[in-house]
Amino acid sequence: MNATERGIREQFALWNKLAPNDVTPSSERMQVVVGCGTSVHIADSIAVALNAHGHLARAVPGNEWTRRRGDYVPLEAPVEVVALSRSGESTETVAAARVSRAAGTPVVAFTCAPGSALCREADRLVEAETHPEEGIVMTASASLMLLMGLRYAGVTVGPETTRAAEALLNAVDPVLPGLIEGRSHFVFLGGGSYYGVAREGALKMQEMSLSQSEAHHPLEYRHGPISLIDERSLVVFMYHPDTREEEAVLAEDLQRKGAKVLGLGGPGTVSFDVGGDVEAGALTCLPVLQLLGEYVARMKGLDTLAPRHLTKVVTVA
Repeated sequence: MNATERGIREQFALWNKLAPNDVTPSSERMQVVVGCGTSVHIADSIAVALNAHGHLARAVPGNEWTRRRGDYVPLEAPVEVVALSRSGESTETVAAARVSRAAGTPVVAFTCAPGSALCREADRLVEAETHPEEGIVMTASASLMLLMGLRYAGVTVGPETTRAAEALLNAVDPVLPGLIEGRSHFVFLGGGSYYGVAREGALKMQEMSLSQSEAHHPLEYRHGPISLIDERSLVVFMYHPDTREEEAVLAEDLQRKGAKVLGLGGPGTVSFDVGGDVEAGALTCLPVLQLLGEYVARMKGLDTLAPRHLTKVVTVA
């Protein structure tokens, strides 16, 4: 077991260690959740939770917010920026926070790096301790920032969710080697809060295993991307409780076309229940997606501690 896998398997104690706090959204300002890479995918799921709890929200990549705020939110709209960065040093995210504060927009920062540049650009701060062995690829820190964001939105996330996520990972673990055998095309499907996590699953697959991967809202997959499905495809389907029946019809179609389907919360080639709080389902599923990337990398003889072309912190002079 390498350090990446240890970080995935040992992250649950860190979830329980993250104490609730009193940092909550401003009721008078739209929430703009910014980040880069993994963080902007996590931001998507956080924005969904914020909207579900009555806070108008959207996710925006860091540099897009810095350079094109008016393309995403009317310039006169009152806004609060929620900035996500594991290291607190990502150039685009720090710039987005700095520009926001200069314009009089308050900034809330979620990070795993106390004392970092992002912390200095924040009006309010939420910090978490991530796994000490976490390398370039974000695993435990991604889960922790999603946990921070769900609580910030008003979702109650406690030990029940932690137990459900660890139980799901342990249940899925033994079937993963058989599912990935002979598969080189990986698809992640999820709607609502699961969509951001689906994008993160696809990114993990690319970073860790250099594999072809993609993410979509489930029913959008019929509109073009399904043309790529064949016997080389593995689909990770994160079912939304609201649309489970119609999503199950799609899963059957994908299997007829040659794909294997890992059903999380619904039917597939293999399927597993997703326990815990329904609103925290995306968090519950995330460690499974991380472990899947590690297993595919291992199958291909790749070292996830040294992913190609990547650095732990993206900084631009």
